Amino acid sequence: MALDIDRYHGVESIINQWDPRVKIAALGIFIISVALLKTIPMAVVAIVMAAVLIRLTALPFHFVSHGLSFVLVFLVPFFLVMPLSYPGAPAFTVLGLGFAWEGLRLATLIFIKALSIVLVTFAIFGSSRFDVSMLALQHLKCPKVVVQMLLFTYRYTFVFLDEMRRMHTSMRARGFVPRTNMRTMNIFGHFVGTLLIRSFERTERVYKAMLSKGYQGELHMLVTFQSHGSDYVKAIVALIVSVFLVAGDFSGKFPQAAQGWY
Repeated sequence: MALDIDRYHGVESIINQWDPRVKIAALGIFIISVALLKTIPMAVVAIVMAAVLIRLTALPFHFVSHGLSFVLVFLVPFFLVMPLSYPGAPAFTVLGLGFAWEGLRLATLIFIKALSIVLVTFAIFGSSRFDVSMLALQHLKCPKVVVQMLLFTYRYTFVFLDEMRRMHTSMRARGFVPRTNMRTMNIFGHFVGTLLIRSFERTERVYKAMLSKGYQGELHMLVTFQSHGSDYVKAIVALIVSVFLVAGDFSGKFPQAAQGWY
């Protein structure tokens, strides 16, 4: 599957050996610190740290880059929209629209921060089985409803995609060729409706099966967590980096993104 983030969770690395509970807590704080950044130089430091973290996870480059390609689809338009829509005096005009350097710098800041957060997210969930990461979240007192929604959404996204793929293959086997006419639109409307009905029916069957097996709204797994001194050393390093980023950002040595590059 293109989106199974824990495909390479078995790869040996120092991040893979990190207790998932401590890892999520420490790197979660790092993500929050990155989200708070307002200066481009510190954001660059953050993405470098995130790249180093990804390197330490030993995840294949093609796997990470493939995941990032989905994110770039949403981030690249910021470089077009923000410079042309930022309020203030434009530096010059492009096709009758004012171009503001402040908007470009803000787009750059958002782009770098978003990539940093996504890379760290890959490090968190790509180095452990997803269900184990969800159990670690539950141990960290994350609401059980949120944990189970994440787990079931992740699991049944692939079931949903497989169902859609089978239906599309069945349509092609019957000679369906999409065209730009009302008949094609009508067929796709029935396709979406049938897919939703099948998904709803599957949800009912799965829920009844879970109840018959004693489900009471809580995850039970044969997984035990055990923290070691090395886990806390890694957490301390992550916290030091987080404090460094925030302190450097609020020190006043660098201008905010809207005011200058560095």
